[in-house]
Amino acid sequence: MNVLTHHLPSHRRWRRTVGSLAVTMLVAACASHAPAPYVERGGSTAVAAAPAPAVVPKDVYVVKKGDTLYGIALDNGLDYRELASWNGIENPNLILVGQQLRVKAPGTADSDVAVAKPVVLTQSVEKRSLDGNSDTLKRGPKGGKEPYSEQALAAAKSTPAATPKTADPAPAAAPAATAVAKAEAKTEAKTEAKPDSKTDAAGPDEISWQWPATGKTIGTFSEAANKGVDIAGKAGDAILAAGDGKVVYSGSGLRGYGKLVIIKHNGTYLSAYAHNRAILVKEGQAVKKGQKIAEMGDSDADQVKLHFEIRRQGKPIDPLKYLPPR
Repeated sequence: MNVLTHHLPSHRRWRRTVGSLAVTMLVAACASHAPAPYVERGGSTAVAAAPAPAVVPKDVYVVKKGDTLYGIALDNGLDYRELASWNGIENPNLILVGQQLRVKAPGTADSDVAVAKPVVLTQSVEKRSLDGNSDTLKRGPKGGKEPYSEQALAAAKSTPAATPKTADPAPAAAPAATAVAKAEAKTEAKTEAKPDSKTDAAGPDEISWQWPATGKTIGTFSEAANKGVDIAGKAGDAILAAGDGKVVYSGSGLRGYGKLVIIKHNGTYLSAYAHNRAILVKEGQAVKKGQKIAEMGDSDADQVKLHFEIRRQGKPIDPLKYLPPR
């Protein structure tokens, strides 16, 4: 009996301890669960506006992968040294992708920036409330019932009915004005000049061309595949200047052209002579029509030939439309 009485409090303490541990574990388990995500419904989400595209001036060219300063100058009808000077480039062999280059002389009329103008509404939009209590809503007169009487009937019969107004007819077009307009249209149609199928209309920059080599034409112009004509021959055959001008490029810096000579004839036309074996002129040198400027070869080509181009404002055009027939 004394033994049981001695151990009874310890059993009670043990049960209390176990109970406290169970409660503590239950609370910890509940706290370990992350709360469910809360999403607010019906709220408005701010959407970031797309950035406006950068405006590039009309007289600026953005350098792309594979571009060279010489090629950009050729495509724009320029001397690459002028292009380098306008853009502060000291080394013409070093330009960067994404670099913006001015391709027109500073201060020219075409050097304006092309800016998109926003659309402006010229008339204000009328706002009207949708609730029925607004004073801005126009309502028609409410019809009321009047009790029948002899006086009311007589008053209704004596009131004249409103007659709708007819719109005045639009005046007919004067036959004389119509006849004059037709006569002017016929005159303009007769006086319109037809473009020459051989060359553009003669202007101050038009020049007299000659063939740059005497060989057979083995490749013709194609905007997609061939920017000029190919003339066959033997290695060392003379390459002649197709017109008077100044040598603006002499070298092999344009991929696919080999040893190349470019002559600027005036503000409109350039001519290019590619795949030479040897170049006989220097940059900046003035040349005359028919002067020997190079020797035919196969540099950067699959055979001996001359690749000849004429460019008008930098754009390749068909030389056969400008060279004399032979």
